[in-house]
Amino acid sequence: MPELEPLPPHIIEPAVRAALAEDLGRAGDVTTEATVPADATARAVIAARAPGGIAGLDVARAAFRLVNASLKIAVQTGDGEDVGPGDALCHIEGSARAILTAERVALNFLGHMSGIATATAAFVAAAEGTGARITCTRKTTPGLRAFEKYAVRAGGGVNHRFGLYDAILIKDNHIAVAGGVTPALKAAKARAGHMLRIEIEVDTLEQLEEVLTGGADAVLLDNMDTDTLRKAVEMNKGRAVLEASGGVTLDTVRGIAETGVDLISVGWLTHSAPNLDLGLDVVFE
Repeated sequence: MPELEPLPPHIIEPAVRAALAEDLGRAGDVTTEATVPADATARAVIAARAPGGIAGLDVARAAFRLVNASLKIAVQTGDGEDVGPGDALCHIEGSARAILTAERVALNFLGHMSGIATATAAFVAAAEGTGARITCTRKTTPGLRAFEKYAVRAGGGVNHRFGLYDAILIKDNHIAVAGGVTPALKAAKARAGHMLRIEIEVDTLEQLEEVLTGGADAVLLDNMDTDTLRKAVEMNKGRAVLEASGGVTLDTVRGIAETGVDLISVGWLTHSAPNLDLGLDVVFE
């Protein structure tokens, strides 16, 4: 897997601040302030309670440090690495109030992102050796796209476009309004600059032939069975990047990958992958 570039602080901090503001509201952590002395200190550990891949350690660390910058945080593993039940991810030491106040926000980000990384790794493993890469979609949690797409990379997947601004993807509704595949593709090519790639969705091999003649950079093969996908690969002859999409599961991804497509997009990775079970416990010497 290529080296995992970390999320930049200017992406992390606003999202974590917003999550803390949502949790603390106007009154702060009334439970912790009522039960924990202001001068109490503690040591805590975040550990895995289930096997999986990790993503989001920098985000969790930001949650603790935005509550109290003096907390000492020692990370035991790294994003993109696998852990088993009981494995420590990090130790936190300092103000007991700060640790308990930041706990839920830190775990929400870390568990969610690690769940996506774990799910992605399972799909990547299922397609191993075929040459097909697993990619995500724009079916992300509003406000968390950068975090969820980072988690896909931590799991060994690759990212599709980040938004409506960084690539042209002509879908079925665009085609319908534009008057057909060829008019939509011609209009997109006339508008796109030399740095903007064009992908177009097709449902049939007839549409694929039309697209290949028109010269798209990539083609999204929507909800095609494996026999049709194989025919699409044969027709393409390497001219465009081929992406299979639609209802992909762990049970079907291997068969899809073996057809020879270049990419398999899985919306489930970001919209439905379960959290990885992680927990924070205060450590008593």
